[in-house]
Amino acid sequence: MPTIKPFAALRPKPELAAQICELPYDVMSSDEAREMARGNPLSFLHVSKPEIDLPAGTDLYSPEVYAKGKENFQRLISQGALAQDSQPNFYLYRQIMGKHSQVGLVVAASCEEYLRGIIKKHELTRPDKEDDRVRHIETLNSQTGPVFLTYRARAIIDALVKATEEIQKPDINFVASDGVRHTSWRISNPEKIKTIEDEFAKIPFLYIADGHHRSAAAGRVYQSRKGSGESGKFLAVIFPHNQMQILPYNRVLKDLNGNSPEQLLKNLTEVFEIKPADFPKPTCKHELGFYFQGKWQTLSFRKEFLQSKDAIENLDVTLLQKNILAPVFGIDDPRTSKRIHFVGGIRGTAELEKLVDSGEFACAFSMFPTSIEDLMAIADAGGIMPPKSTWFEPKLRDAMFCHMI
Repeated sequence: MPTIKPFAALRPKPELAAQICELPYDVMSSDEAREMARGNPLSFLHVSKPEIDLPAGTDLYSPEVYAKGKENFQRLISQGALAQDSQPNFYLYRQIMGKHSQVGLVVAASCEEYLRGIIKKHELTRPDKEDDRVRHIETLNSQTGPVFLTYRARAIIDALVKATEEIQKPDINFVASDGVRHTSWRISNPEKIKTIEDEFAKIPFLYIADGHHRSAAAGRVYQSRKGSGESGKFLAVIFPHNQMQILPYNRVLKDLNGNSPEQLLKNLTEVFEIKPADFPKPTCKHELGFYFQGKWQTLSFRKEFLQSKDAIENLDVTLLQKNILAPVFGIDDPRTSKRIHFVGGIRGTAELEKLVDSGEFACAFSMFPTSIEDLMAIADAGGIMPPKSTWFEPKLRDAMFCHMI
């Protein structure tokens, strides 16, 4: 059973939060981060992507980069732009993106429970990205980007969260430049804290939605420090599963792997039922959009390809990889192939059309989003999802909460 704990968060001064809080470090390039932070010395990108303050071309993993991040972090603290609460609390973090609203509980989760599989993962991690996060945590003595967790919703927790939203005035409330509203509340009442701890202790498992490298890095720091101080815990925001918004992770292909357009269509016809598309987004599981030669078509997997009861084998991303991308396009390992490009659903299908129409890519597949139920079923079975299976939105903002270790 998960053990979650309150903690004394380092948080932005409320009137400066809109200038400080930023998107996660791993959803943008260094050039994009440099442009986003231009003219804003308070931007947390100076901490999460400190290479933007060093000469272009600086090795992202050089000691100078981490040292600059620490220097910038300490500057924000010394200026009072970031300040630590005087006592441990739980926090609520609400995000509103268009018509979608989600409210998560901000906690210190257990590194030991992550290592023991009570907090379940569904992705493989890359050692180089783990190493980067370990060095970032060690240098700052802080976890500045939360892990995005989910759980099967419980009515008692939902009611407590709703009551807090309605009764308390928020501590921080701003709309970011991308239009997403970010709001937080502090939960300091001992009885409420005890109720939350007790209710989460009845939940069998938590699931990592996003942040596998952050949680793996926190686990490694915990092991190296032997759990001293706050290092046995990691920063997390936990959302009920029925509030999660998963967008598709679409695919664009560089070339046709030597196939003529006629041969490609023949190969697709063997796997899919094909019809002209009224619109580019698929409407259900096992349906894909296909953009080629300026037109969209709807591809529906033929029934003979949908016989497996294995959750991973039944994912659209798996079916596409096994039956089309590998045999037809010659992309055996999508993690390493340079001939496939992944486009997060937040960019929309217009981005797929743009890439193909430019001539840089040959065709595109728009996917139906993987469900949170499929993600949890795969994690429960100890499975690993294929790469680029899910894109969660909205993204949690770095620096809304930092966990000092």
